[in-house]
Amino acid sequence: MNPMKLPTWLRIALVAGVFLLVAGTGFLAYRWYTKPTTLTVAVGSLDGEASRLVTAIARKLTQLNAPVRFNIVETGGVLDAATAFASGQVDLAVVRGDVGDLSQAQAVVVVAHAVALLIAPPGSPISDIAGLKRVTVGVVGGDVNRKIVKELSDEYDLARANVIFKNLAPADARKALETKEVRAILVVVPLAEKYLTLIRSLFPQNTKTSPVLIPIEQAGAIAGRDRAYESYEVPKGTLRGAPPVPADDLTTLRTSFYLVAQKKLSNDLVTDLTQSVMNARRDLLTELPILAQVTAPDTDADAHLPVHPGAAAFYNGTQQSFLDEWGNIIFLAPMIAGGLLSVLAAAWKFLRADGPQTREQALDALYALGRRIRISGSEVELDEIELEIDRILQTQRLKAAAGEDETRDVTALNVAAHRLENLIHDRRLVLAPQQGGKTREQLRG
Repeated sequence: MNPMKLPTWLRIALVAGVFLLVAGTGFLAYRWYTKPTTLTVAVGSLDGEASRLVTAIARKLTQLNAPVRFNIVETGGVLDAATAFASGQVDLAVVRGDVGDLSQAQAVVVVAHAVALLIAPPGSPISDIAGLKRVTVGVVGGDVNRKIVKELSDEYDLARANVIFKNLAPADARKALETKEVRAILVVVPLAEKYLTLIRSLFPQNTKTSPVLIPIEQAGAIAGRDRAYESYEVPKGTLRGAPPVPADDLTTLRTSFYLVAQKKLSNDLVTDLTQSVMNARRDLLTELPILAQVTAPDTDADAHLPVHPGAAAFYNGTQQSFLDEWGNIIFLAPMIAGGLLSVLAAAWKFLRADGPQTREQALDALYALGRRIRISGSEVELDEIELEIDRILQTQRLKAAAGEDETRDVTALNVAAHRLENLIHDRRLVLAPQQGGKTREQLRG
């Protein structure tokens, strides 16, 4: 298509349309690339605290314009959250390390540590697990703590000792103790002030009497069999300071709550997730002190829950650097810019197709006319070529008169035009006999 034959308005519209198409495509590509990724996360707990923490983190991720956002799926508890995760219904879940099927789970962060506390009421003669013989123990949380109950029963052969474990709702624990329906309780909670306060509220407040914390001396043996647990020393005075309860550091079991991700999630996405969660934690510590327990999971190869490679990259500082991530774009940017400049130059030339020609363009046009003269087949075509030569020369002479071209440029054009005139004259001589013969044949007909 010859742009000289298109109206100026049409050329402007075409260039504007192409520019808008390219700009729109680039904008949509940028929006797609920078659009945050929303991940579904299953979370639930008996007291709703886990949901409150994750909701606060989700809100902070939005405020920080993080590359990852949360869509929270409420569940009845950590067991339900683990079930939803194992079935592939969600991308993430807050789970406890000893609850549910976690075969597809990879750790992102440790949300909190939960400590097993065996507690007898004040004045109880029970001071160790052997004293639980023929005693009913209330298990706060019920099915969630089924596994830890089994570990204790197996380690201490509590079935032979006729120890009965009875599930209790948190709201029923105090009444069960007061009526002596149970003689001790088992709770597994983080050692945060909120939960310590709840435990204190289960027993009469008396400075002369204190609840009895029962040690789990074989915690190391249990942890050796099941990596979901570890032996832990509860610090002296954790439950009460004066007199201190416990009176000395107390050996027990500890497990952890994790934010876990599906194995199928990409490493880069989980790296962004881990960094975003840790940034949100930093900003929320004053508002939610329990987030101080949010830490990196065990990155060892034999950890109970393997850490996701994307999270490990963040913790080990091996995530891609700026140059690693953007090196290809930086390398390609000059090439892309050069291509864009070429496109802009072509568009400018397209828009200026009917403008005054430069000396080089005029000479090129004249040389092109030479080829047309040699193959022309009629006087009419030669007349059109002569008119085109006159138009080119007139335009260039006007530019010379305005001082835009030097004299030697005009001379070169005149020499080329003179040569073309000779070619036209010669072609006319060639065409004259042919045109005359054709006329005589037409007259005879």
